[in-house]
Amino acid sequence: MAKSTNTTATAPPATATTAYSTGSAIVSWIDSILNRIPLPRWAIYTIFAVGAFLILLLIICCCCCCCKRKKNKNKEKEKIKLGTIKNNLTTSLVQPDIEGLQKSQENDYRGRLQYSVEYNYQREEMTVQVKQAASLKAMDSGGTSDPYVIVFLTNDSRKKHETKVYRKTLNPTFNESFTFKLLKSEVEDTSAVMQVYDFNRFSKHDVIGEVRLQLRDINLQHVIEEWKELSAASNTEYERLGEICFSLKYIPVTSKLIVVILEARKLKKMDNDGLSDPYVKVQLALNKKKWKRKKTAVKKNTLNPYFNEEFTFDVTLEQIQNVDLIISVWDHDKVNKNEQIGKLFLGCRSSGNALRHWSDMLAHPRRPIAQWHNLQAAEEIDKTLALKSHIKFPRPNR
Repeated sequence: MAKSTNTTATAPPATATTAYSTGSAIVSWIDSILNRIPLPRWAIYTIFAVGAFLILLLIICCCCCCCKRKKNKNKEKEKIKLGTIKNNLTTSLVQPDIEGLQKSQENDYRGRLQYSVEYNYQREEMTVQVKQAASLKAMDSGGTSDPYVIVFLTNDSRKKHETKVYRKTLNPTFNESFTFKLLKSEVEDTSAVMQVYDFNRFSKHDVIGEVRLQLRDINLQHVIEEWKELSAASNTEYERLGEICFSLKYIPVTSKLIVVILEARKLKKMDNDGLSDPYVKVQLALNKKKWKRKKTAVKKNTLNPYFNEEFTFDVTLEQIQNVDLIISVWDHDKVNKNEQIGKLFLGCRSSGNALRHWSDMLAHPRRPIAQWHNLQAAEEIDKTLALKSHIKFPRPNR
């Protein structure tokens, strides 16, 4: 008999059937959701594609930002390291060590001065009393000094008073008073100066230090008495010479330079009565040689003269580039020689406020340009100008 063979189909595994069933369930669920949307399938797929693209783009941007932040942090760390290196280098090159700094401070210490200041508003007088000094800097080889004090006001530095000299001491007691004439209008711009010197019989006296008081910063309604440490004295004493106001106008068509001297104020006192007799010289120099000169009338007994005088000079456009305009204020004296109060010059060689005024005149022809200027020491201006003798023009042949 033939053997019968029973062929039975092998059933798929249980895990595959469950996965297939869940997948089909998800697909049917998505289809049900898509069927609810009132849009065609191609529109829905397009929206999903665009959304996926935007999400992917957002992820890429976030990754780029994170990378940049990391790079910036690394750069900042490098900058900080370089900065600390530079700071260390500069401090090591510029700043001395602590011991050297302490020694320099000890060497710079000049001592202290006790004084009193009193202003009499009725008499318009300032009284400065030098009382005593303490722990002055030793200027002599024996470890002592021979100190004395010079007192003056900056409104008139010619009038100076000085105390007696005290031999071989660093703690002298002076108790000397000095009175100065000081107008109420001058208090605001005046300083009281007390300079301590070391006396030397056969050489120049050495300055130990000074106390400088700006009177505008002091309540002069009461007597001021205090101690103050000495500071280094200035090498050159600044002296207020005053201010002058004038206008400039240049007319290129007619080659006219017009200078109007308007007024001056707060001029230096040149006479014994505390006033001056000022007048103004207006001078032109061409190619560093004296050329033309005019002057105003003299104003008697005043430190704030008003002139309002006009002067006209013939200056061509070619010459204006090589001209120096020199303004000087003088004090007229009937008996003695006239004294120069202050000076300034304008032109292409000038600088600062003077050059600005000259440039404004050239930039605005036919228009008067007025401006205030501070007077300077005549010696400084003459040294800068370095003028030669007058220009000698050739005489015409007869």
